[in-house]
Amino acid sequence: MNITFYGGAREVTGSMHLLTSGQDRILLDCGMFQGRRKESEIRNKTLPFSTRLITNMVLSHAHIDHSGRIPLLTKGPYFGRIICTRATADACQYLLLDSAHIRESDAKYLNYKTVRGLLYQMKTTHGAPGVSKSEAKKIQNLLKKDQHEINVDVIDDLMEKFHLEKIIPIYTTEDVEHAMTFFDGYPYNQPVSIGKDVTCSFYDAGHILGSSITAIQARENGKRINVLYTGDIGRFDRPILNNPTLNFDDTDRHVDLLVMESTYGNRFHDPVEDLKPKLKQIIHETYSRRGTILIPAFAYGRTQELLYMLHELYNAGGIPRMPIYVDSPLASKITQVFGEHPEVFDDDAHKMFLERGQNPFSSDQIHFVSSVEESMGLMRDETPHIVIAGSGMCEAGRILHHLRYKIHNPRHTILIVGFMAENTLGRRILECGLAYEASGRTGPPPLLRFLNKEYPLKAHVVKMGGFSAHADRTEMLKFLKESNLSIKKIAVVHGEEEQALSFGGHLEDQGYCVAVPLPGETIVI
Repeated sequence: MNITFYGGAREVTGSMHLLTSGQDRILLDCGMFQGRRKESEIRNKTLPFSTRLITNMVLSHAHIDHSGRIPLLTKGPYFGRIICTRATADACQYLLLDSAHIRESDAKYLNYKTVRGLLYQMKTTHGAPGVSKSEAKKIQNLLKKDQHEINVDVIDDLMEKFHLEKIIPIYTTEDVEHAMTFFDGYPYNQPVSIGKDVTCSFYDAGHILGSSITAIQARENGKRINVLYTGDIGRFDRPILNNPTLNFDDTDRHVDLLVMESTYGNRFHDPVEDLKPKLKQIIHETYSRRGTILIPAFAYGRTQELLYMLHELYNAGGIPRMPIYVDSPLASKITQVFGEHPEVFDDDAHKMFLERGQNPFSSDQIHFVSSVEESMGLMRDETPHIVIAGSGMCEAGRILHHLRYKIHNPRHTILIVGFMAENTLGRRILECGLAYEASGRTGPPPLLRFLNKEYPLKAHVVKMGGFSAHADRTEMLKFLKESNLSIKKIAVVHGEEEQALSFGGHLEDQGYCVAVPLPGETIVI
């Protein structure tokens, strides 16, 4: 048996590992690369193997950096199934459709810009001074059905006529609908056959709703081999979800290879118990400035955790009850998925809300924004309120437009509650904002470019690391030390190179046999 690391090796996104046992090839995750747009597009377009070879795929959880290329896999030809927990299957239905919509929209817009640029160029040939406002308006009316909707048919015709290179999305909504027919959802702790003499069982990873640690058993030449894949490990004592599993069945606890994440392999989070007091302080400070709190958050997991904690704070009293707006159609749908799976909530969620007949994610102060018109109106709202919007790394979505209206005003607060990958706008806001705060907010504010314009970062930037859904170094060591696992070797994955190497070195100091694989590297088990 061997395993090849095709994605998520010395990097955080694009998780993808191929386990080979006899004639079976089991794919562990099929994630999307995220970061620099052009580089990500190139890496996401193709899979590094023939889809015909894959027996089955096992999905650890629904986040796009683990699931985002599944529609490419199932475009195939692909003859296997996608094995995951029931909550993960339900969430993927919305997350993958949203991913397809983003890709389709981006392609339409880029094709529109290509045609518009050509028409402008044609108008300015032969020494013409430039495109007048009236001519620009004619081009606009030609290429758009109204002020917002791009006329795809006209653009396609013009691209064909002038032999322009057309941008094609890597997959479409139809591809996602086809992909969902391959999903099989299972409960935790139920063995599932995934190949000849190969089975897997899911254990709760405590990362997001439905996330799993996957135990894989295989028999080769009469010998049993156990592989344990952590996916993403959650934190301990977080609200809503159970803790990461520490007690594994005897058949799964003796591990030949543990494939373990390392997102925060050299970092330490704020204690979970400090979250509510710090959030309460931020609300008071921003309200005193009559400002807005903007929170870029992932639609799946982080948004629901914020709603849960804000609901707790409002119930306890002692803070201004600022309206809370979830400006993300995807987050609204995912919140419904949470409501459909109370069986995986922890005891506190049942006692504090469910047993009292309350919905943790609903109250008089919580409003779900659906239409673009509502969202635009909210962006212009100058009264104190809280906005939770996607995307979590500020690379797309409605958060960009809220930032456009609020980033240059010191009354407002940008609250960072999650990991920001390298080369994302979220990382730039975090690093520049914290540096400006550390300087005492003296001198000119940092300038950030997005949506084709530069904006001064005058809003306050605050980071709350304790909200992370990933275990930090201390918690990952707790998982290793306090679980009943017996581990022969650990492959450290899903961490930027600095984090992965640091965590790997620390594990070696603790007496573990460790490898930190490079992309494309194969380890024999």
